[in-house]
Amino acid sequence: MTISIRATFKRRFFAGLLISIPAIITFLVIGWFFKFVDGLLGPLYYNILGYHIPGLGFISAVVLIFIVGVISTNVFGRKIIGSFEKIVLKIPVFKGIYTAIKQLVDAFSPESRGSSFKKFVIVEYPRPGVFSFGFLTKECTIKAESSGRESCLRAVYIPTNNLYLGEIVLFREGDVFYTDIPIDEGIKIILSGGIAAPPRISEAKE
Repeated sequence: MTISIRATFKRRFFAGLLISIPAIITFLVIGWFFKFVDGLLGPLYYNILGYHIPGLGFISAVVLIFIVGVISTNVFGRKIIGSFEKIVLKIPVFKGIYTAIKQLVDAFSPESRGSSFKKFVIVEYPRPGVFSFGFLTKECTIKAESSGRESCLRAVYIPTNNLYLGEIVLFREGDVFYTDIPIDEGIKIILSGGIAAPPRISEAKE
């Protein structure tokens, strides 16, 4: 009887633990993000008002981002942002950093995802016998000047650290397996560490 109670308690405890861990981590991440964003504008309000109001910096940041979003979705606002980008791109140091970050963010943007990530694929990488998920980003042709021979290659972005860090690897056409998994679902698979991957993956239909 004692063993049964102990086993039941252990089973229920671990079941509750598995449910609680994602919720706890989520609240911790949200709390950290709230403090981080609030700390960006919080000192500014402190200097103006003379006292700290928790959450005021965070609310201001949300409103500011929303205003930028509204501006960027109309013709006049796009011209302003375009002018700002032209100024930034003329600064040598900022040009490289801004361009790289913007291209990376655009790759995961719902509005531009159709032109950035083409397909969710599987490739044999980083060594024979080991396979990785990736995103097809570009098709390019390499021409050898000596022989005039052309090779059609596929550029695949392979995430190596969650989603925003990874490697660009070129593969031959026959070395890329095109899945029937949509890009959005592919991103979920990467973020879940493969847990969200379906038990059966089929080749994409042309």
